[in-house]
Amino acid sequence: MRELVERTIEDGHVVRHAPARRSGRRVSVNDAESPLAWLRARRLVDARQFEAGERLRDDYEMAALGPRVTMRWDAAPMARRGGAPSAGLDPTEAQIAAKRRFDAAIAAAGRGLADILWRVICAGESVPVAEKALAWPARAGRLVLTLALDRLADHYRLP
Repeated sequence: MRELVERTIEDGHVVRHAPARRSGRRVSVNDAESPLAWLRARRLVDARQFEAGERLRDDYEMAALGPRVTMRWDAAPMARRGGAPSAGLDPTEAQIAAKRRFDAAIAAAGRGLADILWRVICAGESVPVAEKALAWPARAGRLVLTLALDRLADHYRLP
């Protein structure tokens, strides 16, 4: 099943609920392809855990973007007047910042919980596949994943 949703990338961050007037690159994503969205749709993770996982996935995807190696055909940036600071991060700086945020979030989750977070949220593996790869008993993965998502939500200071 495909559930295409429009997202905006602005200043190196994915904006989930963007007003119509926002500028930035628009992309379509399939929410149904995420194992975390599948768990959320079945009420196996709560809204706080889901938001924490989505933040981690956003940073992972932004950090994994490679540098541009071809010519850019978009308009040249306008010159700054009066030495005013830049409006946002350039793509390389945004990638480095996302990598730092990702590393901090994984470290906050801890050694035993980082594996399940990476496999389900970043690599897109289903919980049973992750359990098998980690040699865990059946149905242990969801419990450990929810603990990891709680730690992640605490790290992000989500209410």
